[in-house]
Amino acid sequence: MPKKRQNSSSDADLEDLLDIRSYAVELSTAHKIHKHSHDWHQLIYASRGVMTVNTSTGSWVVPSRRAVWVPGGIEHEIEMSASVSVRTLYLRTGLSAALPNECCVVNVSPLLRELILRTIDIGMLNRTVATHKHLIDVILDQFRTLPTIPLNLPMPADIRALRIAELVRDNPGDAKSLDRLAKKIGASKRTIERLFQTETEMTFGKWRQQLRMLHALRLLAAGENVTTAALEVGYDSTSAFISAFKNAVGTTPGRYYAEDQAVTEQRAVPVKASQ
Repeated sequence: MPKKRQNSSSDADLEDLLDIRSYAVELSTAHKIHKHSHDWHQLIYASRGVMTVNTSTGSWVVPSRRAVWVPGGIEHEIEMSASVSVRTLYLRTGLSAALPNECCVVNVSPLLRELILRTIDIGMLNRTVATHKHLIDVILDQFRTLPTIPLNLPMPADIRALRIAELVRDNPGDAKSLDRLAKKIGASKRTIERLFQTETEMTFGKWRQQLRMLHALRLLAAGENVTTAALEVGYDSTSAFISAFKNAVGTTPGRYYAEDQAVTEQRAVPVKASQ
């Protein structure tokens, strides 16, 4: 997703001096960036809308005003639900030992948001420039205290459990019991429960609940109302869904998306998407 990161050949000689690059994009419709990887770490910030980042080991849903951390070298794809504003920082690997070594979703504090936007304005940070070095140090300080939020869905590796996971992912609202799903693929309920617990560190029931919540986030971002989203992902009542949403995100769906609608990007950078 490059654009406002650098001006290629003129900056080639400064490559070793760069610690952080940046990129900004506005998308008015759903969009998908297919599997790719970067040599640099990424902090992908959704200032508006919802993104989903998929890797071979799981999925991370990124609501607005949150960000996903993707370490360098990890192959991933990005799905944007409806319109989104994306602000990305690329951090040189080896910049700090405190940086996470696994994908995670993090809350973006007001200070970090301003740091991201300021870096977007500059384009890249060169540590030999005093003001840039100060920004780099403050950004790294923010990373040391970033609170992670549980908006990820680990995928099992065992083929039997993976087939169950794919069946549920393809139809989140399906109410079939684990016993019925297990029989469909020729495995026992006990075996599947053990595999999910071992490979995802979740019970199957917890895993399915998490999948439903993450799918609901995408539905709501695409404009579905709360009742429709709740029913589509298998909740018996809107109130039960609202309670689960509040536990996962920290506020009710109505309040969350009202706040999302009210947030406008003060320093938007109008660029086209590219892979």
